[in-house]
Amino acid sequence: MADLTLSGKNPTALKADALVVGTCKTSDGLAVVADQLPADLVRQIETLAPQLGVTGARGEVRKLPASADVKASVLVLSGLGEREADGTFTTETLRRAAGAAVRELVGTASVALALPTATEEDLAAVVEGALLGAYSYTAYRTGDAAAKQAPVSSIELVTPFARSARAKAAVERAKVVAAAVHGTRDLINTPPNHLFPAAFADAAKTALKELGAKGVKVTVLDEKQLASGGYGGLVGVGQGSSRPPRLVKIAYAPAKASSRVALVGKGITFDTGGISLKPPAGMHAMTSDMSGAAAVLHTVVAAARLGLNVAVTGYLCLAENMPGGNAQRPGDVVTIRGGKTVEITNTDAEGRLVMADGLVSAVEDGHDVVLDIATLTGAQVVALGHRVSGVLGDEHVRDAVKAAADVAGESFWPMPMPEELKAGLKSNVADMVNSASDRAGGMLFAAVFLKEFVGETPWGHLDIAGPAFNEKAAYGYTPVGGTGVGVRTLLAFLEERARLDA
Repeated sequence: MADLTLSGKNPTALKADALVVGTCKTSDGLAVVADQLPADLVRQIETLAPQLGVTGARGEVRKLPASADVKASVLVLSGLGEREADGTFTTETLRRAAGAAVRELVGTASVALALPTATEEDLAAVVEGALLGAYSYTAYRTGDAAAKQAPVSSIELVTPFARSARAKAAVERAKVVAAAVHGTRDLINTPPNHLFPAAFADAAKTALKELGAKGVKVTVLDEKQLASGGYGGLVGVGQGSSRPPRLVKIAYAPAKASSRVALVGKGITFDTGGISLKPPAGMHAMTSDMSGAAAVLHTVVAAARLGLNVAVTGYLCLAENMPGGNAQRPGDVVTIRGGKTVEITNTDAEGRLVMADGLVSAVEDGHDVVLDIATLTGAQVVALGHRVSGVLGDEHVRDAVKAAADVAGESFWPMPMPEELKAGLKSNVADMVNSASDRAGGMLFAAVFLKEFVGETPWGHLDIAGPAFNEKAAYGYTPVGGTGVGVRTLLAFLEERARLDA
């Protein structure tokens, strides 16, 4: 991850490969907005930029040769769009502008940022965006290709709060958050022949070993323990693969925590659909079907690094859904942990089966609230698109997740769970089916299914199917491939729990 420092120096005097300043739209055209930038340089940019077609629109990043009075080699203009009614920019606007500029500077070693930071909250957003943008996945690139795709390694942020204790604390928090998001992205981007259930479990052990924190424990259940423990969802989904399933439990338990939160993550390391085989087009993206489990792992790691005074246990529900000779069939009946039986009507509705086992395990362990996060349904993409995740569940938990997402800068939207959808669970041979015959409201039905396994425990469900993996062009601080969505929302949720319990 990039090294980030704060500076109170004149940005023109900073020796960096690139100097980033902000631009915004005004009634007269374009304005430069940057901390401590000399007035004559501001006028120069504002005169030149329109001639080059620079508009200041959000997401716009343009590179210009730096003038002689700027020590950086390149001047980068990052668009902020229009100011808010009160003349400010939202923290998410600043976060994305910083991230977009740093992301576009891949292959550049050092960057100086002079974006506007009118408050310490603004500074925190710029820091976080810059670090989130300083990411690329090069693990399987060789030679010059790896170097050309290397992310920015050094960032110096110009701000009037360079000596502020709160600002320095914000930098440290941002580093933890960015590391968690990067770790999540790395797991999502790892090819499925290298990241199968047992390998994922090993990755979780390694992450916790590197953390080196006391009070964090990892437990791994292998296929034999899952079978003997009655985890029929995980066993059934994983039985078609030569690489068997795992359930990984990661517990962070500070001594004086008064609140206990469970995070359950879907970890299908590759999803062919099983016997109900998916169409070939786009199946390669199913390497991302473990995004929920990756987010849970690194959220727990981040909570421990931040020393949050809330107990957090992550449940990683890991399996590979393959159409092997021993694969689960439509018409099979499996018994979920706890005894409920499920008739399999579609083997491609596998995520809810492994999640059911994880949810039951979380409820058995006793928690004040349970959140699950999963790339669960294609219906989420149909309803909300590729950039907005759905959140469902008990109303007060759902609303708390939405509030946390708003603070974190992630896009979540609350969705209902209509009572009438419960009728679709009816099976002629078991307690319920895993997939309704009516495809309408698929995201909502999947949540109704999961609700059957949480009892009276307060519960929220995050469906991140579209936003978890970006197959189109990069934007803001979001790269192509794994996005790490959900980590910042879950962490903000935990921070608020810790604050309320203080």
